[in-house]
Amino acid sequence: MNVNCDFLQKIKFNSDGLVAAIIQDAKTKRVLMMAWMNADSLVATLETGKTNFWSRSRKKYWVKGETSGHTQTIKRFSIDCDGDTLLFEVEQIGGACHAGYESCFFQPIELDGAVQTIKEMRVFDPEATYRRE
Repeated sequence: MNVNCDFLQKIKFNSDGLVAAIIQDAKTKRVLMMAWMNADSLVATLETGKTNFWSRSRKKYWVKGETSGHTQTIKRFSIDCDGDTLLFEVEQIGGACHAGYESCFFQPIELDGAVQTIKEMRVFDPEATYRRE
């Protein structure tokens, strides 16, 4: 797909050329994860319909699901009012979290800071899934 890149002018990339991308399940509205995008990974996301990110630690591009098979297909895309955060509503296949959970936000914390017991079940075994890397 050929993407009109005029919208890039509305995005406020940080000093590293990155913008925060929140990934949300299009049906349940649960926040699945947050990752970073630069202009190239954002355009690739819109061209392919699959989430593409920039890894700050590995200094390289990555496509969600390229090793796990747990893909995200874009359903809707929007920019926040300040232009410094993106929201992608996706169809998630498998778990979004590399730790095996549906969402990266599986660890409950009390308002007083006490860590609660994780009650959510893993949707996949990360040891078996990422062993092939």
